[in-house]
Amino acid sequence: MSDKKFRIGYTTGVFDLFHIGHLNVLKNAKAQCNYLIVGVSTDELVQEYKNKKPIIPFEERVKIVEAIKYVDEVVPQTSMDKYAAWEKLKYNALFHGDDWKNSPMYNKYIEEFDGTGVELVFLPHTDGTSSTLLTEVLHSIRDKENEK
Repeated sequence: MSDKKFRIGYTTGVFDLFHIGHLNVLKNAKAQCNYLIVGVSTDELVQEYKNKKPIIPFEERVKIVEAIKYVDEVVPQTSMDKYAAWEKLKYNALFHGDDWKNSPMYNKYIEEFDGTGVELVFLPHTDGTSSTLLTEVLHSIRDKENEK
């Protein structure tokens, strides 16, 4: 019997330009659960909700996340619907960075998961790291190269 609070944990992300903040989320989530499932957002989903294409292709991002010792299973995240993911994966903890705490999206998840036994756990955000800024710079460089 494990002394961890949760049996199955779930977290999601793009994991583009993998950095220490990503690693901290995975490490902190795994510290609280026996089995950690990670949903990696598909390129199409990122395009849909962030209106941009990841720098690193989906298949490569999956391979990177699969190689992390804290991760037990990787699944494609094709939808932002965490409840639908729970119906399929039956996790009992949903982990996310605390920068999303009190956001309309996560407030909706708190309501949806009420009575299911799923706990939403917000993990500390790592200051000083941002895939978004790096991605914007790289996209700008790539766009200029493509114009030539």
